[in-house]
Amino acid sequence: MQTRKLYYEDAYTRVFETKVRSCEPTKNGWVVELAATAFFPEEGGQEADKGTLGDARVLDVREKGGVIIHLTDGPLPVGKTVTGRLDWADRFRKMQTHTGEHIVSGLIHRKYGYDNVGFHLGDDGCTIDVSGELDREQLDGIEREANEAVWRDLPVVARFPLAFELARMDYRSKLALERDVRIVTVEGVDMCACCAPHVSSTGQIGLIKLLDFMRHRGGVRIWMKAGADALADYEARYGAALAISGLLNTPQPDIAAGAERLLAQRDELKRELAGLRRRMAESQAAALESTDGNILLFVQTDEDAMRVLANAGMEKCGGVCAVFSGEDGAYRFVMGSKTADMRAFIKEHGPVLKARGGGQSRMISGRCTASRGELEAFFNG
Repeated sequence: MQTRKLYYEDAYTRVFETKVRSCEPTKNGWVVELAATAFFPEEGGQEADKGTLGDARVLDVREKGGVIIHLTDGPLPVGKTVTGRLDWADRFRKMQTHTGEHIVSGLIHRKYGYDNVGFHLGDDGCTIDVSGELDREQLDGIEREANEAVWRDLPVVARFPLAFELARMDYRSKLALERDVRIVTVEGVDMCACCAPHVSSTGQIGLIKLLDFMRHRGGVRIWMKAGADALADYEARYGAALAISGLLNTPQPDIAAGAERLLAQRDELKRELAGLRRRMAESQAAALESTDGNILLFVQTDEDAMRVLANAGMEKCGGVCAVFSGEDGAYRFVMGSKTADMRAFIKEHGPVLKARGGGQSRMISGRCTASRGELEAFFNG
């Protein structure tokens, strides 16, 4: 027997009472079937509602052949009446976002002829996949029009039209549907086949924000937030902007310019530091003494300076000049030699040195996890 779907009768049902038809244990909880439910199952790209049935938490909701199955974390009494309570904040944010998605997808379809070919609505907003490419300027225009539709507080109507009515309707749908087609209409903006609960008017959405987009399978994937999710996102971004403003000692409207100045200063300092490291390496290289054996150096510098030392050292030794920078267990190295094939050297001695690297026959670089004592024992032993 099919489950009575209270979310179709009234999307704003938060608390309901119903009879438990069955309750069976499963590996992850209990599978519960009810006579009626206000819990919307995972369907059409939207994740299932959350809440409680009696004292049990609802972990998941699925539909199979018209029967709504609830997965709970505790058993329910078969044949008895239980009270269901939706996590209303979660349900309402989904209603806001899903209705907002209809507006955005409808406007894109109307303006550019692209179809919505993918949709996912979860705990962190939603993604919309459309069949053609759009740029930031075009999406900004869609966002403005979508919010204008919100401000007009347009009616949103969901119903199951009769077959002859459906045949005359020009509606969007990702699937070829033949019966039990539910049409959600945003007056003057969109008409789409959809199974999910929606707000009753666009003003309840509050705000629609298109956060980001990327090219995806010949079209674009759009990240969108609406309503409570959009407000939470703004609060987080405002908090970040406020913190950055304080760190830069710059008014909030100017933090991008402030960050650019800071990055320019950083880059200049990096260039100055690289020059200082190179000059220090050249001074150290000039002070190296010639030897028939190996030269082992431990420094704290960048790879360019390490190469300066390795190049100078390999000219003054009969073995290998090994330059290490870092700390025990996390060294970077540059090694060079005029007499040894360094690729063969690392292949043979890499396991002992706990090292991996590559390069040319005269010079290699890489990383190793040996200790300083182990390296000194190998190269100076």
